Amino acid sequence: MKITIYTLMLLLALTACQKSESDNTVRAASVAEFKEMPASEIQNAPPQQADDNASPLPPPGQDGTYQSKIIKNANLNFETPDINATARKVQDAVTKYKALVLSDVESKDNYTLSRNITIRVPSAAFENFVATISQGVTFFDRKEISSQDVTAQFVDSEARLKTKKVLEARYLELLKKATKVSEMLEIEGELSKIREEIEANEGNLKYLQSQVAMSTIVLEFYKRTDSGAGTTVSYGSKMGNAIKSGFYELSSFFLGMLNIWPFILIFVIVFIIIRKKIKKRKNHA
Repeated sequence: MKITIYTLMLLLALTACQKSESDNTVRAASVAEFKEMPASEIQNAPPQQADDNASPLPPPGQDGTYQSKIIKNANLNFETPDINATARKVQDAVTKYKALVLSDVESKDNYTLSRNITIRVPSAAFENFVATISQGVTFFDRKEISSQDVTAQFVDSEARLKTKKVLEARYLELLKKATKVSEMLEIEGELSKIREEIEANEGNLKYLQSQVAMSTIVLEFYKRTDSGAGTTVSYGSKMGNAIKSGFYELSSFFLGMLNIWPFILIFVIVFIIIRKKIKKRKNHA
């Protein structure tokens, strides 16, 4: 009877060990298989519990397509009869269309007064803003309006972000079930990589959204000054500078002569001696 009890206890212990080893093997295999799981299977996997703080991505339209994402830019350059009046008109347009002035630079030379302003305006008001600034302009030295369609790039970034978030949720579920330290470290390493990719995609989406939401306008306008007066003053300045320069050159010449006076003295003495010898030869002849 004792032998039978001991035999049963031994069989139960062996069965428990085999079950534990089998569970560990299945869990390790599940981690390895999940790392190799195709993206299509991950997306079709049962939904995980969502994070309360996470904001869902905007879904496509009813027809399955996304709204176009267009980045608009403009570069305008023109002459104005009144630079201050034009600047006031630009400021009024900035206030009206809730735009933002990034930079405002004034410059002046002998021929022109100019002003260069970089503006960020809501894309919905882009055309109206350009039309307002263009009123009263008879001719543009440069008028460049461009647009860039980034819809495909936007949708691709959204899809990648969604896939990575699903993958992250699945790894978090595996992390909860892991019992070995080696499994935990392996899963946490994969989670770290996925989190970096999620942050990169989120940053790219935020940049695209900012560029689409706000258009950039580089505006330069100028006024010609009295070129004749500028030329007269410039010519008179050149004459004065030439006289001063000649005086400085003459002074430099005399100063240079003083610096080499010993050599000049030696040259004069040698010249006098040679001349005397030549005279003596002529007298003897």
